[in-house]
Amino acid sequence: MSDNTKKVNQAPEEAANVGAEKSAEVLEKFEKESRTRTFEKKWLRVTVYVLCLLFTLYHLAYASGIRLLQMVNIKHHAIHVGMILMLGFALYPAFKKSSRKKIAWYDWIAILISIAMPIYVFIRYPVFISTGFEGETIDIVYGTILIVLVLIASWRLSGWALPTLSVIFLIYALFGRSFPGIFMHRGYTWQRIVVYLTTDIYGIYGTSIKVAATYIVLFIIFGEVMNKCGMGQFFNDIANALAGHTKGGPAKVAVLASGFLGSINGSAVANVVTTGAFTIPLMKKTGYSKEFAGAVEATASVGGQLLPPIMGAAAFVMAETLGVKYPVIIKCAVIPALIYYLGIIIQVQMRATKDNLLGIPKERLPRAKQVFKERGHLLIPIIFLLYMLIFSGNTVIMSAFWTIIVTIVIAELRPISRMSLKDIADAFVAGAKSTVSVAMACACVGIIVGVCGMTGFALNVARSIISIGQHSLFLTLLFTMVTCMILGMGLPSIPSYLITATIAAPALVELGQPDIAAHMFCFYFAMFANLTPPVALASFAAAGLSGGSPMKTGWQSVKLALAGFIVPFMFVYNKQLLLEGVTLLSGIQVVVTACAGVVLISAAVEGYLYGKMNIILRIIAGVGAFMLIDSRLVTDLIGLGCLVLIILAQKFVFNKDKGGTPKPASAA
Repeated sequence: MSDNTKKVNQAPEEAANVGAEKSAEVLEKFEKESRTRTFEKKWLRVTVYVLCLLFTLYHLAYASGIRLLQMVNIKHHAIHVGMILMLGFALYPAFKKSSRKKIAWYDWIAILISIAMPIYVFIRYPVFISTGFEGETIDIVYGTILIVLVLIASWRLSGWALPTLSVIFLIYALFGRSFPGIFMHRGYTWQRIVVYLTTDIYGIYGTSIKVAATYIVLFIIFGEVMNKCGMGQFFNDIANALAGHTKGGPAKVAVLASGFLGSINGSAVANVVTTGAFTIPLMKKTGYSKEFAGAVEATASVGGQLLPPIMGAAAFVMAETLGVKYPVIIKCAVIPALIYYLGIIIQVQMRATKDNLLGIPKERLPRAKQVFKERGHLLIPIIFLLYMLIFSGNTVIMSAFWTIIVTIVIAELRPISRMSLKDIADAFVAGAKSTVSVAMACACVGIIVGVCGMTGFALNVARSIISIGQHSLFLTLLFTMVTCMILGMGLPSIPSYLITATIAAPALVELGQPDIAAHMFCFYFAMFANLTPPVALASFAAAGLSGGSPMKTGWQSVKLALAGFIVPFMFVYNKQLLLEGVTLLSGIQVVVTACAGVVLISAAVEGYLYGKMNIILRIIAGVGAFMLIDSRLVTDLIGLGCLVLIILAQKFVFNKDKGGTPKPASAA
């Protein structure tokens, strides 16, 4: 019996426990929003708990359509921003050395001012309307304070990147006359900037906070309720039952479980820690290297946000931004997302075959039938959500509200998922805490989006990208990709998408690309910023669990996700991959050629198909994958020809070596 076989004969639960403390430590290190206070005094704990609960209940009540709570958007957005500011200053200390046991005196001041912000909007709203949002001195003072609070709170919750970018944009709005070339604009006074950003629905209270106060908060609450009733365990168990026994089984389990969970929770780093605590130790015991194990978990976790039906709430945000219905986004997203995961699975299979990495014995794995019997009812809320969104005619907000209610009811059907009132309250509180960080980033993004709207910056960037790309679509795509990955560094997925959609997507639209293709392209590469060094939070978090080198894990993640890097180029050149204007025959053709491209790029990266590939075959594989990006018949035939050539060459080598009998994978 090989060493690998001995290792995986251990029970998964013995192999998989890195411990809650390690997981919490990694999460806190790589996800700043997890570094919350743990209050020493009971009255503070209870007060913050109740405030979080009220935050969730308010948003659920608003979503339910209660007439009493229906109001103009700016008032609801102001309440939302006031609440997240208040909770942000209460939960997050200013510095690493600041006490986590109590709230500092300056935070109390910030909390009181935060409470005053929405009150001010309610009082002054009639004046805002009557004066045409011109702004008086008191409005300038209020707006300045609000901007400062948003910048400080965003820095505390998500680090320096986003507030620094926001400050740069504020400087740009102020001193536009001094900027060179096409970036020059007339410049605006501080009064005009503040009024635009804080008393109208184009800045802090604009689209970015709208999606946070409606879609994001509801789907985060939904995710926390699902997690509380055991959906995460269901995903782990069913993935183990389906794939745990196959070659390299634990890596495939990581891909499946992380994909399922990531689509719901929308946080790559949290997903890495949640599922990685189980899957990474198992992958290491199977025989995968530390870096490869971490990279598998990171790429699968990031991909969850590309995977319908929920896409970490991005599907609903994109639908709102583009003004299209939710089913349109899902239809366009499904094939690219599945191809992304196919690329990871193929590389995992190739590595397992090449290194003869065995799976977990079936007798040590849960059985699919038993898993469905115990927790299969937890799929009902997801089916209900899809019905509500696609067939019922209800709004996304109402659909999300009723899905949360249905989830709570369905969870009561079996003891294994049943939640007490305390469990439900805990899930609501966790939902509020998780929302604060994302929503705060959205408020900060509102500053950037607002300045772009005032100054025309996005159109200027678009023209610059097109100019640098010399009006070549391919070069423009390359420069847009780089722009999106830089803008997406270290940011939560939704704020990252909102920034890239505002600044980078117009370049592709100006070159005649459909809005949805441009936005999907930008969204993909904004997500990949979580994998790509030097700021690869998901990869670094996975390395923290695996004990591998963060940078090596990051670059291994890039290799694993390489098919995902190519897919956005494929659907720009071939809209049929987004199921736009597709017939059955052309749909089959585009899926087949896309899958062939994934096989080729995976083979080129791993240097393995039926056996080890020399450098010439790897180059041929890379060329073939590149050819399959374009959907023309000639390029498709060249790409497929490269695949056939590699298969024949490998088969010929096998036959020559073993008289027609393929080598065992371990000997290849």
